[in-house]
Amino acid sequence: MTAALLGGLGALITPSAAQAANLLSNPGFESGTLSDWSCTGNTGSVVSNPVHGGTKALAGAASATDNARCSQTVSVQPNTAYTLSAWVRGNYVHLGVVGGAATWTPSASGYTQLTVSFTTGASQRTAEVYLHGWYGQGTYHADDLSLDGPGGGDDGEAPTTPSSPRVTGTSTTSVSLAWNASTDNVGVTGYDVHRDGALATSVTGTAATVTGLTAGTEYRFTIRAKDRAGNVSPHSPAVTATTDETGGEDPRFVQAAPYLYLGWGNPPSPAEVVNTTGVKWFTMAFILAQNGCNPAWDSQRPLTGGVDESTIQAIRAAGGDIVPSIGGWSGNKLGPNCSSAEALAGAYQKVIDAYDLKAIDVDIENTDEFENAVVQDRILGALKIVKQNNPGLRTILTFPTLNTGPNSWGNRLIERAHALDADIDNFTIMPFNFGGGADMYGSTVKATHGLKNKLMSAFGWNEAQAYAHIGISGMNDSSDTGEVTTPQIWTQIRDWANSHDIGRLAFWSVNRDRPNWEFTSITAGFTG
Repeated sequence: MTAALLGGLGALITPSAAQAANLLSNPGFESGTLSDWSCTGNTGSVVSNPVHGGTKALAGAASATDNARCSQTVSVQPNTAYTLSAWVRGNYVHLGVVGGAATWTPSASGYTQLTVSFTTGASQRTAEVYLHGWYGQGTYHADDLSLDGPGGGDDGEAPTTPSSPRVTGTSTTSVSLAWNASTDNVGVTGYDVHRDGALATSVTGTAATVTGLTAGTEYRFTIRAKDRAGNVSPHSPAVTATTDETGGEDPRFVQAAPYLYLGWGNPPSPAEVVNTTGVKWFTMAFILAQNGCNPAWDSQRPLTGGVDESTIQAIRAAGGDIVPSIGGWSGNKLGPNCSSAEALAGAYQKVIDAYDLKAIDVDIENTDEFENAVVQDRILGALKIVKQNNPGLRTILTFPTLNTGPNSWGNRLIERAHALDADIDNFTIMPFNFGGGADMYGSTVKATHGLKNKLMSAFGWNEAQAYAHIGISGMNDSSDTGEVTTPQIWTQIRDWANSHDIGRLAFWSVNRDRPNWEFTSITAGFTG
């Protein structure tokens, strides 16, 4: 194996000794993402259990048609010895380097360390290391990988200093920043944002939002660029920002936004609904995928130039506004069709730019998005990116629930939102379809209590903070399973929501609320 890597000169040259350094980026997946790793067929995800060290590990979902291969390419020195190791768990887990050594374990019920050594060729400058399971053998786990040896020998050049740092937005608890890109002889891989001398966040683009700040407080920020070899630029010039004062305008995100769907049910005149009921927001359904990672209404109608854009204009002319619902139960969705968080963020950005939006809602349901760990993380990553790139934008996640609160997939979604620092403004549950005859008021309150408790546990919020991040999206009249929510019950739910200062109230749908817009009028009385 060594001779193959060294080629014809292998017998004449003595490999240099490796130095103690881990060349892999994100080796323990503690970033909470697959950053710097590439996994085939969206088979990789980051999990919090089981782990070997730290709090995160890789899960590779091997199937009958995909061995869940995850790889990373690093810079190396020619004619140099390296040692690759990983802690793995599962059946037929393989570890190796392309063109070099490999090893595997037939079965590891607990974490077992795999190790291989290899020597680079005389002119080799990169090495691709990989892990994979085996077809039909189920999910494997890996953690705490290490590639021990000296980094790419010729890259001792640091990136240039990020220039023109600037404040692009503030709130009571956050500051949004932007800067001009750095350059590097090989390539810039990311930026570290420092707050008052300490690392606050790391991003791959030229904008970031630092959260968790205190109202009415001045902060000082600098930015440093970094490359794959670990070279880091000098700090940028400092920029200062003061968070907004508490008081005055309500800093909370409060939205009463019943669904309006132009693809079904003789859609009503939105201006008539606004003028009759006083409602100011509509959740407008549904943005889906068209021809890959391209957003379109119902996968068919373009974002601009059609009935959807003219409807939005009519709503705004009447004094209202819209939040688009991206996803839903059925249809061809953006989450599975976009290949990465960055690509998905680009699709979301097209929607934001088309309508100059103040908020977006991702309705994450069914097995293709909600019950898919990779897609969950992709959606959260994309929402984090657009939040950073659009200061002031509000982000909403809408998802199903049990009558006791989030199910295991809902719990995971919340935990990952915290781990990825996605900065979601509102977690909206859909408390219905529990079964015919359910107590819709009692079940809704019970489910919302469960969500509140999960948010407090995951984020460390108090009750008031948790409620402020909660939304309820009900179903007027009869649900899919025959439950009945009457106007009287919906009024009870609205009043309970107001008394607990939750952040959002919606229902499906205005199209079904005829002839008097009774549920819409009740919803318009939601004040948070």
